[in-house]
Amino acid sequence: MVNKHAIVLGDNGDRAPYHPLVSIESELRSILGDNYVLDSTEDYNVLSTEKLNRYDLFISCTDCFRGEVADEQITGLLSYVSAGGKLLVIHNGISLQVREEFSKMVGARFTGHPPYQLLNFHPTAADHPIMQGTRPFSMEDEPYLFQFHSPLKDDLTILLSYTLDGEIKPAAWTASYGKGRFVYLMPGHSLPSFQQEAYRTLIRSSADWLVSLE
Repeated sequence: MVNKHAIVLGDNGDRAPYHPLVSIESELRSILGDNYVLDSTEDYNVLSTEKLNRYDLFISCTDCFRGEVADEQITGLLSYVSAGGKLLVIHNGISLQVREEFSKMVGARFTGHPPYQLLNFHPTAADHPIMQGTRPFSMEDEPYLFQFHSPLKDDLTILLSYTLDGEIKPAAWTASYGKGRFVYLMPGHSLPSFQQEAYRTLIRSSADWLVSLE
């Protein structure tokens, strides 16, 4: 693969008491490997279309559930993806749902989570390119819960699920938005998740699949 340029947006300090970008940034670089040049920023102005267009992949690790995202920032992100950009949202990165436009783009809204616990994950779309060779795995994480918008996006595909109190819950999905596409991965609360080989492979496969799309 020719080197791809990616950028991750996250928060640190008082803005991210539970999910600081600094704690996982080096792991993301290691996971993506030499095939990617990864920039990182806490500046939400990167969401302008002009800035995002410099990158093959945008990774959201934001922790702005109680923050603000300006009109021009969310418009820039949606325009980027709609025009063919690629978006990878990891765990708390879904916090961009503070803008309803983002929630509608990814097709679901985070509604809360029970306590951090051991979760059993299993592929639900084994034939999807991202999931090739993925086997069931277990790790401790926050079990995020979601409410999907109705009607469901036409091409939304649940890639991974987990079991909570005997019920199967979605843990990863993908769909298109305009000419672009996104992948959402639910796990990723803290550093140990990014050191789990099965999850590292899933992140890498998601990124590789996204940037390989024409």
